[in-house]
Amino acid sequence: MANMSLTFDAVAEPTPGPKWQARWTRSWPAYKAWFLSRNGDAGPSATACRKALKTHMPELVPVYEDLVALAGGGDRAARFLSTWCPPKYLGGCSLAAMSQGDEVRLLRNYDLSPDLNEGLLLRTEWGGRPVMGMVEFLWGLSDGINDAGLSIALAYGGRSDTGPGFGITTILRYVLQTCDTVADALAVLHRVPSHMAYNLVLADATGATASVEMIAGGGMRRMPMAIATNHQSGKDLPDRAPFTRTYERHAHLSRLQVAPEALKHQFLQHPLHQDRYIEGFGTLFTAEYNPGTRAMSLLWPKARWDQSLAAFKEGRRVVDYARGRVSEAPHSEPEQTSEPHDWSRAAQIDWQALARDYASGCGQDVQCYLPN
Repeated sequence: MANMSLTFDAVAEPTPGPKWQARWTRSWPAYKAWFLSRNGDAGPSATACRKALKTHMPELVPVYEDLVALAGGGDRAARFLSTWCPPKYLGGCSLAAMSQGDEVRLLRNYDLSPDLNEGLLLRTEWGGRPVMGMVEFLWGLSDGINDAGLSIALAYGGRSDTGPGFGITTILRYVLQTCDTVADALAVLHRVPSHMAYNLVLADATGATASVEMIAGGGMRRMPMAIATNHQSGKDLPDRAPFTRTYERHAHLSRLQVAPEALKHQFLQHPLHQDRYIEGFGTLFTAEYNPGTRAMSLLWPKARWDQSLAAFKEGRRVVDYARGRVSEAPHSEPEQTSEPHDWSRAAQIDWQALARDYASGCGQDVQCYLPN
């Protein structure tokens, strides 16, 4: 049976230190298993990874070196944290940004199994810049906002092809560490290569919005509307389209005519909100970003958790998806009570078989698609 709950932690640590190190200690065994099961040791050397980071995102190198040191300075940790040419990973998600007058919002639904999210909202001041967002791969971001009000979020592009490039979550971190506006971010995204196809939506405090398709191995395409789901333009069909309902969600987003502040209500209901947690595809959280106030909220159908860069509060929420319940829980670091997710098992899911069975009306527990 798939896990039906997820613990979310809000953590503030201006510079890499004991809180991040505690998270590394907790999560690295599972990530290491995932890395090895996906043949990560056959990837680029630590030297090549550092060189790539220095070439493409030099401003991140100091914090990267600090994180590697906190992780013990090992070769495998250095390669993993660089995310240069990493193993494949997939996901879901719906994204939209909307601007009207002085109001602008960026919304995202994070759709996946509860087993495959870190549940960490992290506020940092790396390099002197305040940034907060939802963490993936221990320092990258799936979505976030900085002190200039620039907001960004990602969705899997529906194609598993790879090319020389960085994990997209590291690229999002880099954008928020170095850019102030959507225009700044687009220049970065044009030159920094992504290792897989991803769709991004951006918004800033001026009301500018954008959506781009990141091409595996480098390059991007600017899209006409600031929306995205899990497919890209062109004739190639995306992976798992019937299962993820990517076209249905995209069509719904393209028809929306609501005020920016009302956009969140659309993301909390069908067809954008998913409840297929047992099948490995449920909405784990909705994130609403307000560039004007440098604030964000984590949303669920019956609960919300508000944060801002200026008044960030550490805490913990436990979400029980089976019962639709969100509860506040004591928060402390290091976290010794939670078992890390088994990424090595998740990495072996036969997504194609799952999608075929779902499309034919034979959807099963996601665990059924793991090898014996």
